Amino acid sequence: MDLDSFFVSVECLKNSTFKGKPLIIGGKSNRGVVASCSYEARRFGVHSAMPMKMALRLCPQAIVLKGDMDSYSKYSRLVTDVIAEDAPVYEKASIDEFYLDLSGMDRYFGCFKWSLELREQIIKETGLPISFGLSINKLVSKVGTGEAKPNGTKEVQKGEEKAFLFPLSVRKIPGIGKETYKKLSFMGVRKIKTLSEIPPRLLEREFGKHGRSLWEKAHGIDNTPIVPYSEQKSMSKERTFSEDTLNLNFMRNMLLKMVDELSFELRKAEKLCSCVTVKIRYADFNTYTRQKHINYTANENILSQYVCELFDSLYERRQLIRLIGVKYSGLVQGNYQISLFDDTATDISLMQEKDWIRERFGTDKIMRASYLNAQKKKPGTGDKE
Repeated sequence: MDLDSFFVSVECLKNSTFKGKPLIIGGKSNRGVVASCSYEARRFGVHSAMPMKMALRLCPQAIVLKGDMDSYSKYSRLVTDVIAEDAPVYEKASIDEFYLDLSGMDRYFGCFKWSLELREQIIKETGLPISFGLSINKLVSKVGTGEAKPNGTKEVQKGEEKAFLFPLSVRKIPGIGKETYKKLSFMGVRKIKTLSEIPPRLLEREFGKHGRSLWEKAHGIDNTPIVPYSEQKSMSKERTFSEDTLNLNFMRNMLLKMVDELSFELRKAEKLCSCVTVKIRYADFNTYTRQKHINYTANENILSQYVCELFDSLYERRQLIRLIGVKYSGLVQGNYQISLFDDTATDISLMQEKDWIRERFGTDKIMRASYLNAQKKKPGTGDKE
């Protein structure tokens, strides 16, 4: 099951005036990329992972939104809850994609009928369009879902996998990217049927171990099991700057903003973290990380200290930085315990009030004054400005 243009669908639920218009979700800076786009924008050639500059050249009349991950996560959880209530076994492959194992259900309900009813329930309770493909394995089901979009269904009966796959382009096979498709095209292979007729040894010679997998996928063979949904093990945030920067104050303030937002997410999910990681990427794309194991906490004041220490110890080359990020891992279920030695009544009261404001009005409605000051400066400028 795959939610159709998920980010766009959520935005259209929030603002009905976006329906039927070319809408693009993604970064607005020069380095921004398309995270999602409406079908109206796709008609102009816009697609996900495309540079925003190129997308706007193709579709200059498009509406561009930065996106709201809080809303997307909320609606993803709503869909997950509906599926979890009825599905015997399910895997949440991404924020908008699910695999369900319906083995044995034909005896009682009929898998296709049951899937239709679940799809209708999801649409009714969330208002989001969702498509599904039903077959004997993950591969054929995923391709089927793609063929069913937008907001449709596709069943491939057992034994009909090859008849379904063979007329399709090899681009439809999951895992075949731009470079692989280019190489297959040079070999004269554009349809899945043609790919299926190439001996496995020849494909292995051209593509290595991946060659055998290509042959199996072309024949509809996939024994990958459903991996039941499990608890989140980490959470992170990253920021790619519009300009490479040496401004240490700006970067520290950006890190502190990430810490505040992640700490709020921790407390909201009633989780604690035991490991903090800081990531930096220099202008030459060399990337470095450093982590520290800590006592379980969700206190942003404590976590801010560790993040700043890690950043100061990590930033050694004194070169322009392209990206910074923070990651919390080692998550466990639990509420933050007040420290008799480190916390004051004022600190705890302030943290609770900030959480209340974020919960009611949104995470961007309260932030450190230092971050607001940093926003007024250009990221690429030095500390003295």
